[in-house]
Amino acid sequence: MRARHEESWAGNLLSGTGVIIVGLILTLLALAFPIWSYADRADTGTPGPSLLNARTETTRFGPLSALDRDFIEKVRLAGLWEIPAGRQAQQKGTTTAVRTAGRHLVDGHTFLDERVRNVAALLDVPLPDRPTDQQQGWLRELDEAQGTGYDWKFANLLRLAHGRIFPAVAQVRASTRNSLVRALADDANAAVLDHIQVLEATGYVDFDALARGLATDSPPPLTVPVTP
Repeated sequence: MRARHEESWAGNLLSGTGVIIVGLILTLLALAFPIWSYADRADTGTPGPSLLNARTETTRFGPLSALDRDFIEKVRLAGLWEIPAGRQAQQKGTTTAVRTAGRHLVDGHTFLDERVRNVAALLDVPLPDRPTDQQQGWLRELDEAQGTGYDWKFANLLRLAHGRIFPAVAQVRASTRNSLVRALADDANAAVLDHIQVLEATGYVDFDALARGLATDSPPPLTVPVTP
């Protein structure tokens, strides 16, 4: 009788211990799951390791990440609309400073376009052959602008675009493990900084409007003031 009682007590103890262990395991899993799921989210503000390493390919120049490929594409897209914009500024600009900024854009992006096409060919990355819809819209705005209104719109549209790409170049330069992409980022960084400086030297950049534009994902169309 005593043996059966001890056996029943031991069984109850083991059963209770098992329930506690299972409960602890489930609790730990519940706590860990949000961390795992958050790390893999692509919609967070700061790109995580999963985004930076997504679709990473091995090349003889080092790993090529999705961020690297996106950067290569953006360098090409920048040239597709900024070279025509720079050429136009050399013709329509009413001041020497605006025409000089246009020349810097043409020279810088002609050099970068040759570099990016060589890099893309070596890394087998397809490149776009026309500007985005938004970039084509900017070119249309410049086509329609005249006089000092053109100078103002040219300086502010291009300064806003360069302000957006500047931190992206820095991110790629800091994170890439591909030697070709790293060298391209160096060249792009130098060109973008030069363009920012010559655009600001026109005297037309509205820094308050620029700050508002950089603070939003989709800035409204720039409106030329009555007296630029």
